Amino acid sequence: MVTSLASPAPSVSAFNMASLRSALPPINTNFRSCSSASSSLCFPSQPHLRSGSSFRKPALQVSRCFSGLSPANPLLLIGSDNNSYENGFTIINQGGRFYAMRHGRRVPKLNRPPDQRRALLRGLTTQLLKHGRIKTTRARASAMRKYVDKMITLAKDGSLHKRRQALGVIYEKEIVHALFAEVQDRYGERNGGCTRIIRTLPRRGDNAPMAYIELV
Repeated sequence: MVTSLASPAPSVSAFNMASLRSALPPINTNFRSCSSASSSLCFPSQPHLRSGSSFRKPALQVSRCFSGLSPANPLLLIGSDNNSYENGFTIINQGGRFYAMRHGRRVPKLNRPPDQRRALLRGLTTQLLKHGRIKTTRARASAMRKYVDKMITLAKDGSLHKRRQALGVIYEKEIVHALFAEVQDRYGERNGGCTRIIRTLPRRGDNAPMAYIELV
């Protein structure tokens, strides 16, 4: 008589959630690794279940690690000496700065973008220092007065640094050298107010208000 060496077939049990959990590894080995510098909590990632699956979704959805606006570690607040909850939050500094409103900082636009407006005022300043008197609109004359006074103030100092600053504004270097040579004799005792604006007839064509601006 020949005996069979095969083991008897195991009994097939019904598939349920308990058998699945017993086949899975322990939950502690499924934690995602987090850097030691981060103090936020880390939770195990949950697999996404398909809608047609026979498994039942868990009632509690575990969220991922997030350390943006969350507390540094809420569990460390229990039994601590801190009396307020805000001590557990991490300070986030992104380099932002707050400025006040620009009250009283208005500049004449002269219907031009910033680069063209600066080039126009530099040209008017150069021509006024070259000829001593020019005719332009009142708005341009009022806008260029502070630039002319600034160049005269730089020339009073007479240093090499101030001379190079003036060369960055005035287009012709001969005018800069002449201004630095003659400013002490002409405006040495005057503290500002080196220009004079004289109103004249409006411009023919567009009726724009015109004025003469000259050095005192």
